[in-house]
Amino acid sequence: MSLLIVGSIGIDTVKTPFGKADSVLGGSASYSSVSAGYFSPVDLVAIVGTDFPDEYRFFLESKNIDMEGLITKKGKTFRWSGEYGWDFSDAKTLSTKLNVFAQFDPVLPEKCKNADHVFLANIDPEIQYKVLQQVKKPKLVLADTMNFWIENKNKELRKLLKKLDIFLCNESEARQFTGEGSTVKAARSLLKLGPKKVIVKKGEHGALLFSDHSVFCIPAFLLETIHDPTGAGDTFAGGLIGYLAQCKKYTRQNLRKAIAMGTIMATFAVEDFSLNKLGGISAGDINKRFKKFQELTCF
Repeated sequence: MSLLIVGSIGIDTVKTPFGKADSVLGGSASYSSVSAGYFSPVDLVAIVGTDFPDEYRFFLESKNIDMEGLITKKGKTFRWSGEYGWDFSDAKTLSTKLNVFAQFDPVLPEKCKNADHVFLANIDPEIQYKVLQQVKKPKLVLADTMNFWIENKNKELRKLLKKLDIFLCNESEARQFTGEGSTVKAARSLLKLGPKKVIVKKGEHGALLFSDHSVFCIPAFLLETIHDPTGAGDTFAGGLIGYLAQCKKYTRQNLRKAIAMGTIMATFAVEDFSLNKLGGISAGDINKRFKKFQELTCF
């Protein structure tokens, strides 16, 4: 079953109370594709500049990711710089340079147009919609967003929601989008806008899955070490759709397990800067942590 991921690839500089990483691999497509690649082959569509390091390109290629859809434009790769405090809840953005990412208007390779599963990572909802129009008959479409698009591209985002199977956002974004103070009411309002299911990310407090007929709550996995939360939400989404892409049916049980897998994948991402930890794990590491998670949540 084919999986298409469209998003950003960037070069990040990140500072946390536990250190600093300069000019490391980042971007929503990087984290989500590497995470998904542990479960299913990935077709990646993104844009980078001519300054994009070969070592990062080779790294992505080694992670079960087809790079045919990676566009290289003359110029510099998207760059982001941010800093986290002790609570790790939100990064303080120090610098954002779109560079060639400002020209991102993807035309999908022919094989990507036949994708069964699509993850539209956090980018302009107009681009997300254009991508979706190029995919012929997707069986499952998942999309993420952020507060910037909710505020500045609200109309375009609402148009996109009507085409989604699963919409992904964090708690504050759900409230911002709907104007509801309650997360439950916010999720119900989002469902009325079109998506079949809504997943609300709650960071260190887990995630919530809402549909018309049910609610599912999952806690976070308890970690002793957190170095860098950058990309945790993208990693969660990649693990989720990567697991679903290997399932024959999207049953309630499979969807709930997919959310658990996404939760587990995110824990590896935050244990080190960039994709240093996430890119070096094995299937055994994932299964071992998943079993611990089952023990943690069993009563």
